[in-house]
Amino acid sequence: MELGIGMFGDLQINAKGEIQSAQQRLQEIIKEIKLMDEVGLDFYGIGEHHRPDYAVSAPEIILAAAASVTKNIKLGSAVSVLSSSDPVKLYQSFATVDLISNGRAELMAGRGSFIESFPLFGHNLADYDALFDEKLNLLVKINQEETISWKGKFRPELKEQQILPRAVNNNLKMWVAVGGTPASVVRAGKLGLPVMFAIIGGNPAQFKPLVEYYQQAYEDAGHDRSKFQVGVHMHSFFGNDSQEIADYYYPLYAAQMDRIGASRGWPPFQRGQYDYGRSKHGHLVIGDANETAEKIIMMHELFGLTRFSAHMDVGAPAHNRMLKAIEIYGDIIAPQVRKALGK
Repeated sequence: MELGIGMFGDLQINAKGEIQSAQQRLQEIIKEIKLMDEVGLDFYGIGEHHRPDYAVSAPEIILAAAASVTKNIKLGSAVSVLSSSDPVKLYQSFATVDLISNGRAELMAGRGSFIESFPLFGHNLADYDALFDEKLNLLVKINQEETISWKGKFRPELKEQQILPRAVNNNLKMWVAVGGTPASVVRAGKLGLPVMFAIIGGNPAQFKPLVEYYQQAYEDAGHDRSKFQVGVHMHSFFGNDSQEIADYYYPLYAAQMDRIGASRGWPPFQRGQYDYGRSKHGHLVIGDANETAEKIIMMHELFGLTRFSAHMDVGAPAHNRMLKAIEIYGDIIAPQVRKALGK
């Protein structure tokens, strides 16, 4: 099982409502990715957002910068909002990162957790599902064929167009991120694409039927079972002392949940929700090395995972805390998990 980190590029917001500069946060992110590579983590993913509380709107640019300061870690989006993007340009951007990084780039396609990109790039939210379906099929076709003829509803027709540059070995690694809809997992299974399940609430065991549904769709479509890959993305944070790190992280995490929830009608986030989330049956992987390693192993056993993604910057913890959490993950948690899994 691969172990890595996902981020959204959250900006710190102080008690006065003052927002950290994107410039400062981007500099910090590059340093954090460099450390992830040094401690031996397997992959890094960065999200795409178009909001004042996030620093990153173009993941591929961050990944290109990170490629120059890393050697081994895989570098991907988490996610690229495919519905409001042009699949041709998206492929070209990530193929370029793949060439710069010597084959370490990955593209994770998703609908995104926010909708700002739709009006920003001139798309109608009424076409939410149709946009993603059409563009995912085109993106897969581009990855398979250098010269494309294609016609759809939402993009100008392509007539014998050569899509360049090509990724290393003419194959860009692509994932699909899903929340919890059966239609999404069936689509990915039929296309033979790896799936990343975002488990950001409730009991993770509730996702087991969906993972099994995806596996069945994958196998029914005749794809190679030896190439089957599935991952989970879970809110995580690590420290030396379980209670200390939980107490430090709670106000940051709760504040971000409340900022997001204000526009979605959520009730205020409570400490009881947080503590349950950290329990054996919850969705949060927050604590010391031993308890978080145990929970990651439990997720592997529950789902048969090939990848675990720790989403570590929800609420924008301080940069020095992020660096310490990355060290603990790479130096202590990852070896424990790999040993337990016989890796």
